Amino acid sequence: MDSLMTDTTITLSESAARQINAIMAKRTDGLFLRVSVEGGGCSGFQYKFDFADAPEADDLVLEKDGAKVLIDEISQGFLEGSEIDYARELIGSAFKIHNPQAVAACGCGTSFSI
Repeated sequence: MDSLMTDTTITLSESAARQINAIMAKRTDGLFLRVSVEGGGCSGFQYKFDFADAPEADDLVLEKDGAKVLIDEISQGFLEGSEIDYARELIGSAFKIHNPQAVAACGCGTSFSI
């Protein structure tokens, strides 16, 4: 699989792209934001956000307005149909994943079950 392939089943919102670009402009390392799904959290799975210097061979690379996000092959299945967003709310700002596969989620929005 070509690591620079773009898949439209997982998308980035304009707000997320703006925030990723703002974060990356301040960093001296890590060119990409990595989003993955791991076992754990109060609902069974949890989203993880990290930084990476380069894509791995099986990574999906999402790009919007210059913002680049990497998603590993296993996490892609859990995130299919999702939108990665950045929400500014009265109680704080955070990346949010709108995942149509999630049947339950915790109150903080970082843990979910399928």
